[in-house]
Amino acid sequence: MKHRGRHRRRRRGRALRATLAGTALALTAAATMITTSQATDADDPGPLKPLTASAETTPLRLTERDVPRAALDRLSAAMGRPVGVRTVLADPDGALRDAADCTADDRRALPVEPAAARAYCWPEEATEGWRPGAVTTSGDADDDGRWGEHRVVVSGWSRADASGDGDGPARVAFVDAGDRERPRYTWVLLAVPVDGGRDYRGLGSAVSGMVWYQDKLLVTAGRGEDSALYVYDVDRIQRAAAPGTSPGRGPGGPSAAGARYVLPAVATYRANGADAPRPGGISLDRSTAPDSLVAHGSAAADGDGPALLWRYPFSSDPARPGLLETDPVAHAHPVEVYETELTEVRSVLSYGSGWYLGRMTGSPDGRGALWRQDADGARTTRCGADETHRCWSGPATSLSYWQETGEVWSQSGRMLFALPLADVDRSLDG
Repeated sequence: MKHRGRHRRRRRGRALRATLAGTALALTAAATMITTSQATDADDPGPLKPLTASAETTPLRLTERDVPRAALDRLSAAMGRPVGVRTVLADPDGALRDAADCTADDRRALPVEPAAARAYCWPEEATEGWRPGAVTTSGDADDDGRWGEHRVVVSGWSRADASGDGDGPARVAFVDAGDRERPRYTWVLLAVPVDGGRDYRGLGSAVSGMVWYQDKLLVTAGRGEDSALYVYDVDRIQRAAAPGTSPGRGPGGPSAAGARYVLPAVATYRANGADAPRPGGISLDRSTAPDSLVAHGSAAADGDGPALLWRYPFSSDPARPGLLETDPVAHAHPVEVYETELTEVRSVLSYGSGWYLGRMTGSPDGRGALWRQDADGARTTRCGADETHRCWSGPATSLSYWQETGEVWSQSGRMLFALPLADVDRSLDG
């Protein structure tokens, strides 16, 4: 029986690779139809420009504020003993579908070049009315790539408003990625304690960036009063007893907007000043010492113009696991800041000396571009022998590098996908 099962897995793996390769070829053919006059994303943005003046770096300072421990304890007392990721994974809501079983429309969200090595789609009924956001993994959480015995991907979503934008509440799916053929997921609502922990509300914003580091999940939110970098403790997940659609405690018990678990924030990092640049996309860089959180954002208050790239070191204090390094007055300071001439940056990843930047191009087919930029210059992935650089997935808003496996994870539409970082580097033009 073991031999037959292994043969079935091999045949299915070959079928998946053939499906993804066929999808990439079809998308490449479509990309070749883009005219040269439209290829403005092929312009060379040049090297990154370091910013060192205090007037340029001080606005990126963040202030850390903890949710009082008494409020968290009060919430736990009302909702029951918190549980951890292992309990959540053992109680799945459903399973992702292998790319071979996904619709052609869903697979069009995948990148053309480099092609995904593996990909899955979310069931339509599980994500209807929700907008996908950022991705992180247990490869961020621990350098061995596992949380306990589990390999885990965390996928962020937010409730879509009438325009299709994410307007909250926000939720994440903990995906058990140990089963490569049928990963199972469990929904958890992202919440903010209110009234001293007597109640909670949903996080009312799109999840534009997310990093799971040690026992903390850091989430960027960019709307109204929720504009901040939120910190969640993955060991403080609470059960929701009521099936209601509105987050919070009600007559029937605590509700999680359709989910069965709630994750309350334990801290925030906020920018100093209404016009200060705020982290948009974020990711973890394990190639620095100490490990660091990298971010992108706009240099202009209106979001137009060149983008900023910067990083904060994580604390090495054992009493502050998963938190940023701060000074005695709880300020987190950037240790590296750059300006890039690229606009419409949607995702960021830093590893070694290179910064990988996904951006929208405004092309009719919705294709994006993926650049690698450093102090010496910039290169972009290209669609095989064709001259166009619109090869990436335009809707993808997140890049997460799983160092232990060498894979980059991202999400586009209902597709969750991974590909080796080495394939990205091989796809860069000369």
